[in-house]
Amino acid sequence: MGRPKLRKIDPRIDLSRHFRTLEELPRPISPNALFGREASLEIEVGSGKGLFLQTEAAARPETDFLGIEIAAPYARYAAAGLARRGLTNAIIVWGDAVRAFAEALPNAVATAVHIYFPDPWWKRRHKKRRLMREDFVRDIERVLCPGGLLHYWTDVEEYFHTGVALVSSQTRLAGPFEPPGSLASDRPEYRTHFERRTRLGGQPVYRAMFRKTSSPSADLDPQGTGCVQD
Repeated sequence: MGRPKLRKIDPRIDLSRHFRTLEELPRPISPNALFGREASLEIEVGSGKGLFLQTEAAARPETDFLGIEIAAPYARYAAAGLARRGLTNAIIVWGDAVRAFAEALPNAVATAVHIYFPDPWWKRRHKKRRLMREDFVRDIERVLCPGGLLHYWTDVEEYFHTGVALVSSQTRLAGPFEPPGSLASDRPEYRTHFERRTRLGGQPVYRAMFRKTSSPSADLDPQGTGCVQD
């Protein structure tokens, strides 16, 4: 399914608190500098229109959320949704998540990484562009705190099995585990707009969760960014 056309953003909405570009962020990214406090940080890769960030940021004000979206119109749209609701614990970064993890995110900084319905890049010659690749899943492991979780969902069965196999072979993350929560049709608790479209269209959703169970000293950030548990 292609991405739907976005509605226009009200030009009166101030995005300065909720929208950043990857290029303007410091290396390494400092959650304290972004949010002005010490709190658990969760990262969503490919935030789309921002439903997950809005829902979770509103439900868990004690946690900070960083969304990374490669498409500028969607990044701005998601930021506008956060701004309209006054959610100060969530920010959207416009940029390439692979670069953000490799170049800007420090070790052991996130209590969770969320990847929902990444682009499957159907054509054989384009599969090298897929998000789930060896270097990226290793960076996810590095960025996660001990005990941190990776949530990986897709509507493409082949991509699901490929992604799960990559995480299992390239990292020490434990899993896959079945994520909590029901996908029953009588409980329409959609995490993303894409999930809503998929499930209402009668298509299956494949889900996996992984956990970082150890943190070898070689993986720790010498600057000591640390992990704040809720």
